[in-house]
Amino acid sequence: MGSLSVASGIQWKQALGSHPGALFYTMQLDLFSHIDYQQLTEELFSAYFYCRKNKRNTLNALKFEKHLEQNVFKLIDEIYKGNYQLGRSIAFIVNKPVKREIFAADFRDRVVHHWLINKLNPLFENLFIQDSYACRVGKGTHYGVKRADAFIKACSENYTKDCYILKLDIQGFFMHINRNLLFTMLEKFIHQYYTQADKALVLAITQKIIFNQPTQNCIIKGNKKDWDGLPKNKSLFHSPPNCGLPIGNLTSQVFANFYMHHFDAFIKKELGLKYYGRYVDDFVIVHPDKDYLKSLIPKLSNFLLSTLQLTLHPKKIYLQHYSKGVKFLGTVIKPNRIYIANRTKGNFYSAIENQNKIICDHKPTKEDKAAFLSSMNSYLGIMKHYKSYKLRKRMIFKRLSGYWFNHAYLSGGIAKFVLKVRPMKKNQRNVNMG
Repeated sequence: MGSLSVASGIQWKQALGSHPGALFYTMQLDLFSHIDYQQLTEELFSAYFYCRKNKRNTLNALKFEKHLEQNVFKLIDEIYKGNYQLGRSIAFIVNKPVKREIFAADFRDRVVHHWLINKLNPLFENLFIQDSYACRVGKGTHYGVKRADAFIKACSENYTKDCYILKLDIQGFFMHINRNLLFTMLEKFIHQYYTQADKALVLAITQKIIFNQPTQNCIIKGNKKDWDGLPKNKSLFHSPPNCGLPIGNLTSQVFANFYMHHFDAFIKKELGLKYYGRYVDDFVIVHPDKDYLKSLIPKLSNFLLSTLQLTLHPKKIYLQHYSKGVKFLGTVIKPNRIYIANRTKGNFYSAIENQNKIICDHKPTKEDKAAFLSSMNSYLGIMKHYKSYKLRKRMIFKRLSGYWFNHAYLSGGIAKFVLKVRPMKKNQRNVNMG
């Protein structure tokens, strides 16, 4: 099973002998020698297969898969010995749905991220409130929108009484998460609730990931000018000392959720608010008393600053009567109807224009067709949940080039594109039958 046999800590100490790093490795082996190597192997392979689902065609994933067993066992050996180190990240800018800096971890590190979150997620799920929506099975944006809509309906007693919506978010959220504070919280949580034999290993990997500095020795994809126009509080390159988690890592999303759970608990337990929901740093509170909601703003601001060292965004404070509607998670929620927000419409229009340029330039390749399906169906998948049939029909039949319909057709009432399958020629059928 790879280059590392399942050996006891004593055997490894003897093998190390007078190696200059013997004392360090002996300490590591004392820490991790009780770990079940076979269990670790099964968990890492499982994490790999889960990780590759959406990343299989990326260059990093293909390189890793080319020598799959060798790479996985090398990773297992490093973790087992306690000398695993994170690799270089790829930094780039995306412009949709908003301009954002992304740090893509090396594929092998993504496998470790999935392994770690698989270990911790069941414990987090027991901790998190129902109305924390991000990066959780059975939750997500659609669930969050439906919950917010249900809050308004319940608080207004089916739109018969006044109620108000307070919507807030946090300034430069990911870039201002304090890593020291986050690790202290996680360390306490893991010590208290994690009961498996590999607790020390889980803590050690958690620490490595949190305190990793992806900005050091990263690979810049694209051009440095891509960062022009990105506010400094949205870039890891300009984060305060000991602050910031890279957007793009599974661990960052889940750890950020854990970090904000303390705010959720303050809202629900200390303030006793019934109608509250949060997706990452975007949250809504619904209440019948407008003045009470207004009085909450400084309380929430003080808690965030004193407990989590975070700041409410001063320009993103929304407080209105429910009849005015509220923008939340890419939608506009109004009484008895939910619309797609203008930004999503604009992004869908831009995506259609990009696909039109491709098909007008050349006959689409297999990769072009796959990209077309991915782009169009991602927007249609979002929009079909809301009042958007006429919008989808207008955008597709008036904006999308008719040439694409030679390669794909619509299914499920303008809900999904499906590629057309060309019938085999007669000689091809004969070969297959033979």
